[in-house]
Amino acid sequence: MLCIGCTAEVEHLAEAVSGKDSLLFMHSRGINTFISDSGVMRYHMVVEEWDIYNGQGGEPATWKFMKGMLMERFDEKFHVDLFVQSDTAYLHRQQLWELRGRVVVRNVNGDVFRTEELFWDLDAHEMWNHQYIHITTPERELEGTEFRSNEQMTRYAVRNSIGVFPVKETEAGGADSLSTAPRRAEGQP
Repeated sequence: MLCIGCTAEVEHLAEAVSGKDSLLFMHSRGINTFISDSGVMRYHMVVEEWDIYNGQGGEPATWKFMKGMLMERFDEKFHVDLFVQSDTAYLHRQQLWELRGRVVVRNVNGDVFRTEELFWDLDAHEMWNHQYIHITTPERELEGTEFRSNEQMTRYAVRNSIGVFPVKETEAGGADSLSTAPRRAEGQP
């Protein structure tokens, strides 16, 4: 018995790559750079790896820092007014930073913010998160969730917060002014 058969050769092709696909445009390693804004040096950034992906539909590119990022922001006199460090970082549409992992931020006052996520909107000039945050200042320690701040990290609000606040001794020997305040009689306003 002899069998002879013809089979058509099938060509296996992938779909064409379109402009809507997000492709790796640049991959760099060992970056230590300064970034200017309107001709003024504003940022110093150190990253182990920096990936830039093409934007979709004409949108700006997305930057990805999968092995961490360290960034310092300078004021007009070139003093560091903000220090930012994270395990992973993304810059979406050249407008929104998404910081993940061990995120540490230090503001111009020396206050230190530690969290697992932080978003920084460069257009709205604000930062926020929806997870646990621990804040250490020279006067107190504060922790909570639902954090929102200006981009200088100097005016902020924390929901579901608890904290440790030192209390000064008064001349009367009490721990605070409330313990030495006169009591009101019942019924008095």
